Amino acid sequence: MNLQNILSEIEKTDPEVYDRLDTRRSVMKNFAKASGKIAIAAIPFALGSMFQKAYSSPTAPTDIVLDTLNFALTLEYLEANFYIKAVASGIIPGGADISALTVIRDHENAHVNFLKTAITAAGGTPVSFTASSFDFTAHGTFPTVFSDYGVLLAVAQTFEDTGVRAYKGQAPNLMTNNDYLTAALQIHSVEARHAAHLREMRKANGALVPAGINLKPWITLNQSGIATSAVQASYNGEENVAQGGVTITNIGGQAISLAAASESFDEPLTKDQVTAIVTPFFA
Repeated sequence: MNLQNILSEIEKTDPEVYDRLDTRRSVMKNFAKASGKIAIAAIPFALGSMFQKAYSSPTAPTDIVLDTLNFALTLEYLEANFYIKAVASGIIPGGADISALTVIRDHENAHVNFLKTAITAAGGTPVSFTASSFDFTAHGTFPTVFSDYGVLLAVAQTFEDTGVRAYKGQAPNLMTNNDYLTAALQIHSVEARHAAHLREMRKANGALVPAGINLKPWITLNQSGIATSAVQASYNGEENVAQGGVTITNIGGQAISLAAASESFDEPLTKDQVTAIVTPFFA
């Protein structure tokens, strides 16, 4: 049995086979070692084991994957229930404003249902929350959240900005499963569009926008664009201007300001940071 020829033929069909395993040299070295320890009749079984490693189906979701999906589901429940109450509050102006917030409500409900289905299909148990699980005044921090439209928009923006950073922070936990990672990044991009649109709505509304602040669709430095320190934890760290060890300001001899450098990237939040931010909104 000429293993060299067998592996060469496999490589013609799948040039990436050695990337799946390790390297060509490693594979040949391991088989060379094995040749003195196992009978020729056992070599097909060794080859089978090698192919199982290279081409097996994705492994079942690990505990960290399921935990990450349930963490995402918790945040989506928070947002979905917020927008359900917001749309029903009666304080949102008709036309474009109520239309936009209704669409966002529907998106968040779709995210909840998707994550519940994904977790169940993966053999996990989805967390479950009801409207009574939440206190959107944050235990009195935002007492007028559903009676003052400016406050409602400010809280909505903070939820969306926090969600964007939360998904980015949890993405590494899903890298072992491309399907879940892809879905999470798709939700992440929708949350980012929600945040950008809400910022535009707040700019047009003008309420709680600090004097001298030009509210943009993206985060500048660590500015929330909201006239209260109660939301600052959702924005701390966004002033970072170095990515992958590379300083962005004035990179390549270009005149790139601190503000522009910080606006170019979203910074992740850890699970503990996000938990600390959202815990006050749970009853």
